[in-house]
Amino acid sequence: MKIGIVGNYGNDNNGDESILVGILSQLKSQFSVKDEDITVFSNNTQQTSERYGVQSYPLYYKQENLYKTFYKTYRTNQKYVSKFDLLIIGGGGILMDFYRREAHLYSTYALMAKNSKVPYVVYGCGAGPLDTFTGRFMIRLMCKNAENISVRDPESKQLLKKIGVKKDITVIGDPAFSLHKPKEVQVEKPVNIGVSAVPIYNANYWPSGDVEKYEAYVESMASNLDHTIENQNVNITFFATKYPQDVYVTKDIQKKMRHKEKVKIIDANLHPERLLEVTSSFDIVIGTRLHSLILATNTQTPIIALSYHQKVSNYMKLINAQNRCISIEEIQQNPNVIAEAVAHIQSNWEEIIEETKDISERLYSEAMSGKQLMVKAVKGK
Repeated sequence: MKIGIVGNYGNDNNGDESILVGILSQLKSQFSVKDEDITVFSNNTQQTSERYGVQSYPLYYKQENLYKTFYKTYRTNQKYVSKFDLLIIGGGGILMDFYRREAHLYSTYALMAKNSKVPYVVYGCGAGPLDTFTGRFMIRLMCKNAENISVRDPESKQLLKKIGVKKDITVIGDPAFSLHKPKEVQVEKPVNIGVSAVPIYNANYWPSGDVEKYEAYVESMASNLDHTIENQNVNITFFATKYPQDVYVTKDIQKKMRHKEKVKIIDANLHPERLLEVTSSFDIVIGTRLHSLILATNTQTPIIALSYHQKVSNYMKLINAQNRCISIEEIQQNPNVIAEAVAHIQSNWEEIIEETKDISERLYSEAMSGKQLMVKAVKGK
């Protein structure tokens, strides 16, 4: 049996890599498939092949414009897709047009599969934003011909329905939830806090950079974390899921802080297994990166979300923890808002620990149920 996987892999985004690890684990537990029977289309084929032992080909072939890029990608990679028994498009927030590429690129793979009579699934994805006509059209086309569609949150399902997707859509959660690794011991009082930060508005990362907005973001994060250290007597450790970009912004934040002596930075490319160990070592994780929150939940570590993107808010709504979801605007308006969230967790520690355990077990179960969608797709061939 030959299986292909396409998504945002090989990009040193270890949140997305945790999705891939989850999908690979599910495939091996459900099918009689070896590493060499799996092909992953990747931004870094050598890295992906060496890390996972799979076959790997370039995700796309850049040309002078987007349409020529997609045409070249189709012409080059269809010969690989045609040999598969199943193509998995997922997971991650790839059903979007924010970067003006994803909707067209992943729909190109759906077209390869359709024209090769290879069944494909849209698996555990996040949807949105979808603000362009062509973006919405391409995602509708992708979903129309899929054997089945699954998403990671109810809001993604609602958006796909809103843009005209007719097929049934199943909410299974993020495939990274299958990396379930509960910590053995919980502390009596939380004092060690892990923080992930996204370099929003940074011109080297963000689609539309803005120096003033970036500086305001960095300063407000520094001020909030200083107040948290002062008022709640905690230690802060920054860690990255997107390397090295996340490390750069955390260094900028640390420079603005008064209590540098109580701040550490893990300056390392943390692969998914290591990220699980790191998040498990913290008492609380304060995350802007979605997968820093997901992996913390996998280890049953309580979380506070700093929402820079709708997908973060959607996740906190999914686990019924909206009261621990703070917008970037709130951080800039209130230098104590993070400290107040930490104080809430400290004063309700035992209750929140039990809630986190229940959430972790439920999301693991839901993620693992997604394997049956792959089975149905292959049987329907």
